[in-house]
Amino acid sequence: MPLPKQGKDPEALFATLEAFREQDMPWRDGRTWAYVYDPGEEAEGVIKQAFSMYLTENGLDPTVFPSAMHMENEVIGIAADLLHGDENVVGSFTSGGTESIICAVKAARDRARQEKPHVTRPEILLPETAHASFQKAAHYLGLEVVVVPVDPETFLADPELLRAAITPNTVMMVGSAISYAHGVVDPIPELGALAEETGVWLHVDGCMGGFMLHFLQRQGVPIPDYDFRVPGVSSISMDYHKYAFAAKGASVILYRSRDLRRHQMYACSNWTGYTVINPTVQSTKSAGPVASSWAILHHFGDDGYMAIARKVWAMTEKLVTGIDAIPDLRVLGKPQMNMCSFASDTVSVFHVADEMKERGWFVQPQLAYGSSPENLHLSINPASERWADDLIADLRVAVDAARELPSGELTAKIQEAFSGLSADEVTPDVFQGMLGMAGVDGTALPGRMAEINEVLNALPVPLREKLLVEYLNELYQPAR
Repeated sequence: MPLPKQGKDPEALFATLEAFREQDMPWRDGRTWAYVYDPGEEAEGVIKQAFSMYLTENGLDPTVFPSAMHMENEVIGIAADLLHGDENVVGSFTSGGTESIICAVKAARDRARQEKPHVTRPEILLPETAHASFQKAAHYLGLEVVVVPVDPETFLADPELLRAAITPNTVMMVGSAISYAHGVVDPIPELGALAEETGVWLHVDGCMGGFMLHFLQRQGVPIPDYDFRVPGVSSISMDYHKYAFAAKGASVILYRSRDLRRHQMYACSNWTGYTVINPTVQSTKSAGPVASSWAILHHFGDDGYMAIARKVWAMTEKLVTGIDAIPDLRVLGKPQMNMCSFASDTVSVFHVADEMKERGWFVQPQLAYGSSPENLHLSINPASERWADDLIADLRVAVDAARELPSGELTAKIQEAFSGLSADEVTPDVFQGMLGMAGVDGTALPGRMAEINEVLNALPVPLREKLLVEYLNELYQPAR
């Protein structure tokens, strides 16, 4: 696709950009229950204006744009206060939970290199509910991943199973507050005690819940301590672009001390250009995300976030009760924040997801793994309050419709044709054959996803991952 020979006027450009969104979910109507954290129209205006004010300021060099450093220090200070950090707690602003987690894993690895140079194959212990970003970080940074089962009823990390998995090579273990899949808080006090006893770095993944849990706990929701109040916690990640409602690209990683954070940083003067010193993964970065975080925190303030917490927790209790009242559905675990997941033993939840989409809703499918069955996930936003009753009503209808749809036929065909196939044996030709059997064009998004999700759900994890990589590699193609 060549660059247009002549430029377009702004009106035509923006009309084209708007047209691109025709197939997107209309999330502003409050019927999209994943990926978007919607605080309402007024707050959206605040974050957009703040972002645009600092769009072109570069956070790379504080000597050029000290305003970016000033805002970062303030939003880090607010995060440290919310997470009960003392005067020694420090942190950095990042582009999101994944970058925060990569920074924490790097810090734990590099500290181990300094203190345990004999460890050549460092390990990270992950409850099976820990976010995939930890496995991504380990993949990038050369750590071995040790996945540990969780309680099959509560989906909470088991401190004794983690204890049993610790080896001389263990450099980090992880607890979640909350775990994304089920909305529950791991027993961080017990994990902290284990960390103190063994000397293993404990990271608390508060990317999803660290911010909102603070306000829910103050309202009496039974949540165990999960932050720097717990001895043994070395680092905590917390996203501002989730339930603090900043513009996307806004997270923080906090450390109990500067001595720990030091291992996160990178410097290079071993070339002919300017000296590179980066506290996080990024070098050049817009100051827009940190400005949006600063603005939204000051827009809502403590009282505003307390009001939001009351609203979303009431919605969560209502939805959990309503879903459990549908005979074919059951909520997984006991959610401790405004997120929940539900499964079925009688109908395909993947068909339910498709049927909900037909009715104008987006609910997020999650594949089975470990003790968690395939399920549907809801992220509950204040802007969706008016839809709680309608969501439950349409779920009942969607379940009835899903009960009448065939399930497992494509899975059986794929398994028969490709039984015994390993991930290493998935060539482009084999992949195209699978797509053909599924009736899927590899360069387009399918309208309904139930059969595809059922196939993925039935396959071994390595094969799932290989097929998803192959599909993504086909889907993203340069326009010609």
